[in-house]
Amino acid sequence: MAEAALLQLQLVNLDRKSPLRDQIYQIVRTLIIIGQLRPGQSVNEVEIAEQLGVSRTPVREAVKRLSDEGLINVYAQTGTFVAGISRDALEEAYVIRNALEVESVRRAAAKIRKVHLEALEDIIGQHQTAIGRKRYTDAIRLDDQFHRYIAEINNLSMLWRAVDISKAQMDRGRYLALPRPGSGETTIAQHQAILTALAEGDEQKAMEAMRVHLDTSLRNTLSLLGDLLEPVER
Repeated sequence: MAEAALLQLQLVNLDRKSPLRDQIYQIVRTLIIIGQLRPGQSVNEVEIAEQLGVSRTPVREAVKRLSDEGLINVYAQTGTFVAGISRDALEEAYVIRNALEVESVRRAAAKIRKVHLEALEDIIGQHQTAIGRKRYTDAIRLDDQFHRYIAEINNLSMLWRAVDISKAQMDRGRYLALPRPGSGETTIAQHQAILTALAEGDEQKAMEAMRVHLDTSLRNTLSLLGDLLEPVER
């Protein structure tokens, strides 16, 4: 496995009172998404178990879950590797996000309150600050926080879980493209357009603003990845 990923594992303190497989799944998933484990790199279950001080069973269960989500490829003869990022995977993520988040913002427009608008405005402000200071990882986190908060207005935790799983490939693309900045100012403007529509209680306007935003996000991710988008041959 990549040395940087192994070093990250050494810093982890697992909660022995909570299911280990869930914690290990989240740890390895995060390493893949933020690019500490890159496309094509080996994922060694024995090394992970040794670094975390656990048996191979919860590691194997976590790897199986990541494989089901398309983040890891398991080959009987050659081993386990981080999956590549394909154009098809990114476009599929877009289709899922579009279906779920457009409906999410429609519902939010019908029930949004002042406290929600203030919270979203605050997130946009923090996002703007992060971009201005070139803190691009913070900017990615705050971008996600904006979308997640809209889902939370509707108490749609399962919806956000589905979005989070589907957008993993797009997130990988954003992190792999760092330190090249994306279209941060465009994202801010589009978030503001969504917020304005929500403040007006205009469902159709909010839905269209979300569609435009997600379409822009897909196109920017495809553009930023370039040759990194090529599938990993093994």
